Amino acid sequence: MQFAFTALVSMLIVLGIMVLVHEFGHFAMAKLFRVRVEVFSIGFGTRLFGFRRGDTDYRLSLLPLGGYVKMSGETPGEVRTGDPAEFASHPRWQRVLIGLAGPVANFILAFVLMTGLYMMHNEVENYLSQPAVTDVVPPDSPAARAGFKADDHIVRFDKDVNPTWEQVRIRAALDVSSYVPVTVERVVDGQTQRVNLELYLADSSKGQDFEIENVGLLPRMQAGPLGVRDVMPDNPADKAGMKAGDSIISINGQTVHSVSAVMAVLQQGGGKPANLVIQRGSQTINMTANPVWGDDGTGRMGYRLGFHPELAPFHVEQLPFSKAVSQSVTFNLHNSGYIIDVLKRLVTHRSNVQQLSGPIGIARQTGEAVTMPGWQPLIALMALISLNLGIFNLLPIPILDGGMIVFLCIEGILRRDLNQEFKERVYQVAFVVLILFAAFVMFNDVAKLNILSKLKP
Repeated sequence: MQFAFTALVSMLIVLGIMVLVHEFGHFAMAKLFRVRVEVFSIGFGTRLFGFRRGDTDYRLSLLPLGGYVKMSGETPGEVRTGDPAEFASHPRWQRVLIGLAGPVANFILAFVLMTGLYMMHNEVENYLSQPAVTDVVPPDSPAARAGFKADDHIVRFDKDVNPTWEQVRIRAALDVSSYVPVTVERVVDGQTQRVNLELYLADSSKGQDFEIENVGLLPRMQAGPLGVRDVMPDNPADKAGMKAGDSIISINGQTVHSVSAVMAVLQQGGGKPANLVIQRGSQTINMTANPVWGDDGTGRMGYRLGFHPELAPFHVEQLPFSKAVSQSVTFNLHNSGYIIDVLKRLVTHRSNVQQLSGPIGIARQTGEAVTMPGWQPLIALMALISLNLGIFNLLPIPILDGGMIVFLCIEGILRRDLNQEFKERVYQVAFVVLILFAAFVMFNDVAKLNILSKLKP
């Protein structure tokens, strides 16, 4: 009960900040172009309280999941007086900029949050500065074909001698689409041997955003087994009996030290039941899980068990402003790409809409972030939510900012306004569809909580 209350309050605060920033973007741009703003509301529905200053009623409304800015002459079907302060009286390019200002404000917020976070608290995983030792090597990968094996210690990678994983990543990005000489040390029959290999760094992206994992070189991120922070209800791990606090020693006989290694072993199994060896306190437990196909949380599809891992060992750095800006840009671009990829998968039916989370899912995530040590998880989550909100509002759906911008662009090309009655019908249909979609997502949220199965007859 206490967690539910914490989750609800934290969600309302976080979403309130996101909406306030989004609507302030519209508000500020409208004021810049001298458009009359009648209402600035956090929340929808009945006005609870607020104040009026000039032409604008600043209010807090009953339903807190959202907000809006009401400008004169903005609503389809509203009687137009020809007043120069009306939204429709302004040039289309100004109206487009007003529509863009909300999502852009969310993007700026995400950038500022992550820049500040990196300047004060940048978590760097320890394995990056340690000797490069391999974890699981996926079969049929370039690394496997080159002869790499689990627990190989890379003592030479191209020109780098005794490289760390960070040096291997940098050198590999420079050497993409070429063969690289590699020397590894491995233990055979109790004896340490040096083996010379030749690795082809295949990369279809031509070196852009290259990741060493793409060729099957998975870093061993920690010496011990992979810890389980929590288990997602009604997922394979939960059904198999896995619990928070467990550690995964091996899957199908292969020792794993990272999520990437777990995913690689599950792909090898092709969806067949996976045999897990779990450490729970002083106990060693064997269990079997049936992996399911789905999104791993970053837009990549694969077989998964449904658990959240403990973080790999890390240390904290405080980056200078220039590096913090660079890291923030990278973070936001990568996560924007993941969000867009997920949306593409939904449209092309390559992903399941049931994976989407609504208010309940957001509440659970914010509740978890608030209860985790430090405020860094909450800042990162706020940045991700802000990105999501900005991108979602740019979708070309009527009643969203993106839909309004599309209508304005069409009218600009035609050099005339679209039929008002037609626009009203489109907005009405879009509103109903969005309400149904929101209800469906909320139903998914409730189903994920597995409430019905916990009710006693």
